[in-house]
Amino acid sequence: MKIGIIGAGNIGGNLARRLGPLGHEVRIANSRGPETLPELAAVEGVTPVLAAEAAEGAELVIVTIPLVKVQDLPGDVLDAAAPGAVVIDTNNYYPQQRDGLIEAIEAGQTESQYVAEQLGRPVVKVFNGVYAQKILDVGEPGGPRFAIPVAGDDPEAKVAVSAIVAELGFEPVDAGELDESWRQQPGSPSYGLMEDADGLRAALAAASPDRTAEWKA
Repeated sequence: MKIGIIGAGNIGGNLARRLGPLGHEVRIANSRGPETLPELAAVEGVTPVLAAEAAEGAELVIVTIPLVKVQDLPGDVLDAAAPGAVVIDTNNYYPQQRDGLIEAIEAGQTESQYVAEQLGRPVVKVFNGVYAQKILDVGEPGGPRFAIPVAGDDPEAKVAVSAIVAELGFEPVDAGELDESWRQQPGSPSYGLMEDADGLRAALAAASPDRTAEWKA
């Protein structure tokens, strides 16, 4: 599969490190230019590119930049993706720690609904609550298999994303539509949880849409 990754931080970089060697054609970009990603350039199947080129021909695009920066992406950043491309959002809202106040989210819009609105594309929310190192650890032979939530409004897109999640060694759990994706946001019982599918489903069911003080602006 042709995969574009916009963002080469801990999550984006480790996804590239896993997906390239699995046989996918991965193009990855950061805000500083491909010449700043020599380590990723050395990974099988991974090509650093300019941000404007990351989505070219991609069947799957992963947007994994700070939430506050999504609004700054060019309006046409996804235009060159393959028809019907699926878009993954890995993001979280960190108002006190990084993003400042985003009024729409404070008013009740879920993080990924906000991202979808900024991109003008539907998204699937996944990988937002997993520690970056776990993306590498689950690829080890005989390593643990943890469940992670997959939320989105398009059932077919969720099936495609769940297949990637499973290929990486995680167990995908359908977490509902985006208007319920608060169940996996920071501060929820499932955020950072490394359990099996039953444990994750219980954590999702126990979640509250009310943000705790740490996760409010």
